[in-house]
Amino acid sequence: MTIWAIVPVKPLRLGKSRLSGVLSDEERAVLNRKFLEQTLDTLNKIPEIAQTLVVSRDPAAQAIAHEFSARSVLEDGNPNLNSALTRATLLARNFAKRGVLVLPADLPLLTPEDLKELILHLHAGAGVVIAPDRHQDGTNALLMSLDALIPYSFGPGSFHLHCESARKNGARLEIVQNEHIGLDLDTPADLQLLKSFENKIT
Repeated sequence: MTIWAIVPVKPLRLGKSRLSGVLSDEERAVLNRKFLEQTLDTLNKIPEIAQTLVVSRDPAAQAIAHEFSARSVLEDGNPNLNSALTRATLLARNFAKRGVLVLPADLPLLTPEDLKELILHLHAGAGVVIAPDRHQDGTNALLMSLDALIPYSFGPGSFHLHCESARKNGARLEIVQNEHIGLDLDTPADLQLLKSFENKIT
């Protein structure tokens, strides 16, 4: 099975703006870099992931991608996540033989086992595999077979929009409730939850 992963990344110094009340600009940039490196390292540990595309308009993020043997796609013009992902998918589908995985770079608890769980559903015949955020609102991982690609609707309510698109296309849909994938770091409350997870581990 050959899967290509697509990782959208905002400029490292601009991402996580909702944390500006608790983290400085420099701290947020360091955090964003750490999470991107962690995400790329995790993807590199999955044999089924043949290649990773980092989609960003940030040269620093593109440089990190190359450090981890990933390719980079320049997000040009007016930043639009869904349009950028669509362009990246057109490239990925020319090389991937089984599917495309869209994964944000802000999942601090992500492990290789979490991604393998998604891939197992693809092995079992699912066309679209979705892991929502902990609020059941956003899409934190979207894995699609090449014959079941759906339009991207990332933004508020994307989980429900992606589920509806999969159903309309007649694709077999699998929803995976994964505690690790469900925690994306956007707000101070997310940051506190992450610290509680880390305290449990230690």
